[in-house]
Amino acid sequence: MFKAFKQFLLDKGATKAQYVPYYLKWVSECYAFLDVPPATRINGDQRKGFLTHLSKHHEDWQVKQADTALRFYDYFLSREMKASAEGMHAAAGDWKMLEERMREKLRLRQRALSTEKTYLTWVRRFRAFVHEKDPSHLEGRDLQDFLSRLAVEKRVSPSTQNQALNAVVFLYRHILEKDIENELSAVRARQRRHLPVVLSAREVQTIFDYLSGTHRLMAMLIYGCGLRLQECLRLRIKDIDLEQNVVIVRSGKGDKDRRTVLPEVLKDDLIRHIGEVRSLYDRDRKENVNGVWLPGALEKKYPNAGKEWGWFWLFPSKSLSIDARNLVVRRHHVHPASLQKAFKVAVGKTGITKHASLHTLRHSFATHLLEKGYDIRTIQELLGHQNLQTTMIYTHVAKKNILGVRSPLDRLD
Repeated sequence: MFKAFKQFLLDKGATKAQYVPYYLKWVSECYAFLDVPPATRINGDQRKGFLTHLSKHHEDWQVKQADTALRFYDYFLSREMKASAEGMHAAAGDWKMLEERMREKLRLRQRALSTEKTYLTWVRRFRAFVHEKDPSHLEGRDLQDFLSRLAVEKRVSPSTQNQALNAVVFLYRHILEKDIENELSAVRARQRRHLPVVLSAREVQTIFDYLSGTHRLMAMLIYGCGLRLQECLRLRIKDIDLEQNVVIVRSGKGDKDRRTVLPEVLKDDLIRHIGEVRSLYDRDRKENVNGVWLPGALEKKYPNAGKEWGWFWLFPSKSLSIDARNLVVRRHHVHPASLQKAFKVAVGKTGITKHASLHTLRHSFATHLLEKGYDIRTIQELLGHQNLQTTMIYTHVAKKNILGVRSPLDRLD
């Protein structure tokens, strides 16, 4: 069994070849300590018991390595074992009914439509992974094996693995009413630190020169205010404070509000744009179009608020569309693909070889502020980061000359 496990580690590239003997050593010691056959899958309590024993005589990094080895071995055993699935498959409509119940629960908790779509996508992938197993027979180990597969076979990022975890745990907790969190000991996705792509000020300006109209204004707002794409799209008329030079971001990431700076240079363009949007708003009111979508329970509390000027989109779509939540025909904001396509075309025309996207403008905003000497806490507030460590990544891409550092090669004659 251990020989096959060794080959599994080498084939999957789960760890460096020189570490494979140590993985085998930890697994062998664990099963000897527990006195169970190597083909048996141990539970979380057994694994914790061995690790606690190990911690008494070994360094923390060794205990961590043993933990990782045992997680890989458990996933290896899950692939080797082919339990009989007779009588375990669900009826055709069972999973469809679960999806509908999950959609209702998500909307009851007022989760974003994007979250709803993402969660349901992961549930469908989980459903395929367990071969449409009867939901009443689902166990914590089914989710554990699914998460391990994402890490080992698919090599997803930690954030993607966590997204899958949150989606399927929601299914277990709120639909199946099963508490399985203490049963999970999946292989963790490998953490990789990628430095963000950052454009120079000249490159940013060059891209703007190839944009026009509303697309140019939106891109300049994203860069000038440090916005995420969805935050820009969801801006309302009342979120722009021209007197205080402030942009209010409502329900940003983590459902949190924040304030950020409004560039002086955009004031005139915004005033002209708002004037054009007003004519579209007046036309909607004249034609008695349904009000725009409102967050939370505001639409029920204030039925006519969606028809007020302050709540109208800063960047409304030119055409009406059907609200996916309640099938109401109303005006939504500009579709993200419209701006993304225009930005990609603009980058292509500039000849810039960096892998730049709209989010690159947000990275550039933070980096350029850091290079100008603004403190990291201020930048954290403007970006809306909950953790300072997230903002600290920009210290690795800011120009080092702001610290007065010069290469020793520059000092040679």
